[in-house]
Amino acid sequence: MPGPKGWRRRRGERTSGEVSLGEVIEEVMRRPEFARGAPIARLASSWEAVVGPRLAAETSPVSLERGVLMVAAASGPWGAQARFLAEEIRRRANELLGEQTVRRVHVVVRENRREPL
Repeated sequence: MPGPKGWRRRRGERTSGEVSLGEVIEEVMRRPEFARGAPIARLASSWEAVVGPRLAAETSPVSLERGVLMVAAASGPWGAQARFLAEEIRRRANELLGEQTVRRVHVVVRENRREPL
């Protein structure tokens, strides 16, 4: 019987014992295809702690690929402010993530910051 697209067959034997939801989520998040999105999710959920409440209201992290954190700003002036603070944003993002994941911050201006690029 065919499985869902993109998923491979189960690696281990099925167990009849109970497993907590937390254990299932931890196991799934260890898989490379899911672990890639974990840093940007952590940044998005703590964005105000990274940039402060005023800048967080006008910007949002969009993606984190190959060390480049893409930040969307609501307008040109807010984009300029985020660019001015790019090094501070990079430093604080890495503090939050606990490692040197962010090497560079790239700021784009978009009216709808939540839409994907």
